[in-house]
Amino acid sequence: MTIVDHTHTGRSALAAVPTDLLIDGTWRPASDSARMDVINPATEQVITQVADASLVDVQAAVAAAVKAQAPWAATAPRARSEILYRAYEEMMRRQDDLALIMTSEMGKPFAEAKGEVAYAAEFFRWFAEEAVRIDGGFSQRPDGTSRTMVLRQPVGPCLLLTPWNFPAAMGSRKMGPAIAAGCTMVLKPAPQTPLTSLALAQILQDVGLPKGVLNVVTTSRAAEVIEPVLTGGDIRKLSFTGSTAVGKTLLAQAAKQVVRCSMELGGNAPFIVMADADMDVAVEAAMQAKMRNMGEACTAANRMFVHSSVVDQFASRLAERMGALKVGNGMDDGVQVGPMIDAASRDKVLRLAEDAIQRGARVAGGGNASGGTGFFVEPTVLTDVKPGSDLLSAEIFGPVAAIQTFETVDEVLAIANDTEWGLVGYVITQDVDLAFEMSERLEVGMIGLNTGLVSTPSAPFGGIKHSGLGREGGRLGIEEFLDVKYIAMPIRERGRA
Repeated sequence: MTIVDHTHTGRSALAAVPTDLLIDGTWRPASDSARMDVINPATEQVITQVADASLVDVQAAVAAAVKAQAPWAATAPRARSEILYRAYEEMMRRQDDLALIMTSEMGKPFAEAKGEVAYAAEFFRWFAEEAVRIDGGFSQRPDGTSRTMVLRQPVGPCLLLTPWNFPAAMGSRKMGPAIAAGCTMVLKPAPQTPLTSLALAQILQDVGLPKGVLNVVTTSRAAEVIEPVLTGGDIRKLSFTGSTAVGKTLLAQAAKQVVRCSMELGGNAPFIVMADADMDVAVEAAMQAKMRNMGEACTAANRMFVHSSVVDQFASRLAERMGALKVGNGMDDGVQVGPMIDAASRDKVLRLAEDAIQRGARVAGGGNASGGTGFFVEPTVLTDVKPGSDLLSAEIFGPVAAIQTFETVDEVLAIANDTEWGLVGYVITQDVDLAFEMSERLEVGMIGLNTGLVSTPSAPFGGIKHSGLGREGGRLGIEEFLDVKYIAMPIRERGRA
């Protein structure tokens, strides 16, 4: 198929990406030769086609992972570490090409895509360092009759399901700890953004990852292939990033074989601006928390609560900043806001904004779809958003800032916590005591204090309530891929010959 792109560099980067399935170290077409389109959301044109795996293919990938598990688990931690270090270095060497691929299939501006590549590569470097620090324990029973030893061993073959919004980072955040721990993998990327995952798989092959350790299956038939794999008995670990609704379904399927699960699910992040907030800090943090990745992030500020004494100042300044952003094709110079991933996502964001407007919200800026080709939405600021508006209970996943006011700490905490989700929250205040109080009382897994950025490979990423199970990144990230084994050994009688 002819690859569509407006630059020679982009065409070259895309043409170099494998478009088949990676199974047991070999790139192969789907067993039934099925292919699926990959669409550029800025142009609505087909970039290329990739293999569309069937259940037969996914089962072959699982079998390859099972076959490779024992020898891979026996590999020295230093060897696994060195593979990850080389992958980090290779990703940084190919940073521009990977960013071009990502912008083409996902839409984010090229500069932001380059930033994601660096962020994604850092997960490989972080877990390269963690691979050689997997430890255990040695102690004596309190009654002195036996010794207790604790080992940590790889959990076994893993199924990794990644979303489309951060196709590089979500892949490396799962593959990095799995490789470090000694687990084999079957990776299924989102059908909208398979090329970035395939490019990462090629890099891992290039730096010496043994065949069968990583298997990649691109498919549009997830509903047909995932449940049989989860219930088949060979997969011992599921790591999923995506919607809460899908996560619940996967948990039910995984329960049949008691598959260990870690899940990073939806968010409904409160962004709270207190009366004493430094307004420069507040607006900058709001831009970070709202507009990163065009708002298509589970960590995006979904509900903005601003003290009534500063709401006018905050809203006007935020609307000015968001209104100044350049919207367009992420490959064009100076573009800061790319398209939504597809027409359904664009229409959902516009529908949520329109519902709020019809209920009485005021448009401080934006509010429209950009005309012409591509799935674009203008950055939008809505103030005086009324309770009951759909965008207060739904994950917006787009460039719409919904502002409400509050008067007291107890009031805003009650509203902020009144949700099934609990991924991240943001608090802007200059009062240290108040910052700690808000952090302790907000029902979330992560807090951004005077910042709109919380994601880093060195910290445990994850939520509570319906926002997920387990943590990714940090010292805890590798624990999700390790089983604990306890060994008891009696202590013989002292002094006996």
